[in-house]
Amino acid sequence: MNHISIIKSFKTFFHQLVATVVTLVVFGFSSALFAQTDSSKSPVAAVKNESPLITPAIQFISVQKGDSTIDLKTKLTSKVKGAFIKLPFLKLTFLQVTDTADKVMGLVITDREGKAVFNVKANAVVPDKEGKLHYKVTFAGNKAMETAEEELTIKRAMIILTPIKADSLLSVQAKLVDVGTGTLIAVPEAALGLFVKRLFTSLKVGEGTTDINGEATIEIPLNLPGDDKGKITLQARLDENELYGNLETSVVQQWGIPVSVVQQKFPRSLWSTQPPLWMLITFIVLITVVWGHYIVIIFELFRLRKEQPKDLPIKSIL
Repeated sequence: MNHISIIKSFKTFFHQLVATVVTLVVFGFSSALFAQTDSSKSPVAAVKNESPLITPAIQFISVQKGDSTIDLKTKLTSKVKGAFIKLPFLKLTFLQVTDTADKVMGLVITDREGKAVFNVKANAVVPDKEGKLHYKVTFAGNKAMETAEEELTIKRAMIILTPIKADSLLSVQAKLVDVGTGTLIAVPEAALGLFVKRLFTSLKVGEGTTDINGEATIEIPLNLPGDDKGKITLQARLDENELYGNLETSVVQQWGIPVSVVQQKFPRSLWSTQPPLWMLITFIVLITVVWGHYIVIIFELFRLRKEQPKDLPIKSIL
């Protein structure tokens, strides 16, 4: 009996051992399969983390001008490592959005500042039934950048400038009208600014708010410098309006002080390249005195060296 029980217990232990080994083998094989699956995905994730695509952003505005044309202005930038960078020399596509399809109007390459301007000619400005214009700008992307697009919707409008000269007062009457439906509709309570065009940036000389008739009268200073004939370019602007966007129109008037563009010789002064004569003479005299002392000292040193007595030979002394 003891011998039989020992054999049964040995068989039971053997079966348990075999089952344990089989379980360990199956578990190890399945773990290896999961490990292989994860390892096959990890290089792709690593590549994505190492070289993510740049996400560009497009700033898109419109400027309706007095000659019935529209400037579509864009700026292409991106945020990389917490800093905004400009994206130059990239191609942007400008489209007009209609009810049926998007019509490509043209392509523009961004400049060194990432900016691009597309001018819509007057004959190509076709509003919809509500008098609105819909435009889109797109960037197709490349190997390093994602695609991007931006849209804007504006209503057709314009500013009419009328110069007024009464006695010694100069002023300009600016009238803002909605022309989207084909008829002139006055736009009240709109803030207009009046500027004088300069070489680098425009100088603001006044502002006003349109009344119920869409009109605003702005006075102009009398001492504005102009060109050689006294002409100045006046600009009226409507900036960042929710319905009309940006508008501007200009008019040229001979209301400035004539300023010659011919280069003239400036008089001698402390702030010019030609100092006053008394200062120039004083400087020359002081420099001459200082260097004169140096020359005299050097001359005396050479003279003393020549007059120094020579040592007598020892034989002559004996």
